[in-house]
Amino acid sequence: MAKIGLLAGNGNLPVIFSQVAVSQGHEVVCITVTPEAEIDKLEDIVDKLYQINVGQLDKLITTLKSEKIIDLVMLGKVTKELLYQGVELDQRFMQLLANLEEKNDDAIMLAIVQELGQAGIKISNQTKYIEDLLPQEGTLTQIKPDEETLADMKYGFKMAKEIGRLDIGQTVVVKDKAIMAVEAIEGTDEAILRGGKLGRGEVVVAKVSKPQQDLRFDIPAVGLDTLDKLIEVNAKGLVIEANKTFIVNQEEFIKEAEKAQIPIVVMK
Repeated sequence: MAKIGLLAGNGNLPVIFSQVAVSQGHEVVCITVTPEAEIDKLEDIVDKLYQINVGQLDKLITTLKSEKIIDLVMLGKVTKELLYQGVELDQRFMQLLANLEEKNDDAIMLAIVQELGQAGIKISNQTKYIEDLLPQEGTLTQIKPDEETLADMKYGFKMAKEIGRLDIGQTVVVKDKAIMAVEAIEGTDEAILRGGKLGRGEVVVAKVSKPQQDLRFDIPAVGLDTLDKLIEVNAKGLVIEANKTFIVNQEEFIKEAEKAQIPIVVMK
């Protein structure tokens, strides 16, 4: 039985990954790194579970090495805003940050990947075992976008790619080909709420991967929480990127989107 490590943030992706990995005969050692991680669900699936603050880098690496983990997957939402909200950082993490010229998402994550690599721990792509959560090109809902909504989707997709290229975020909110909100450190949900408020409803949300997307971390994901925010702001559509965006609980996600009359389009 092969042993694999999992660093788990918020959301259901770590749970789905664990279920698939265990069903294929793998031993999963999981470390949850956020207080909001699905600890109870993961405990019922994985072989071992540790709870370690995301800022305790040395303890994370020491634990992985003690478990003889050489293959690791990082899944689940861990927002960078935690660094600015009093999360305790150990000396190893503080030194890592001090050595960075820029503290954008990719720079921080690549530095962590490098630190893990130096400890003999390889980071696998987030798609490992769960590639079927990446939808193909097309309209997922029975509801099709009208011409105006489709035009906003295409515009939003293009603009989201640009902010991704600059490593600002992965999501934009648009209305009538005008940008209502750009995702930054606050995350997708807050960007949707802000953009929806500014646009006074009937906005389109676009979420895409970065042009330089590293598949080991930060692959965009949408799920029922995202849909709740779309419904809350009376959005008229969501566009995501084909083969590069996870949809969590896809069947229920599409069903609920159709109930809410929100078309979901997957573009390249």
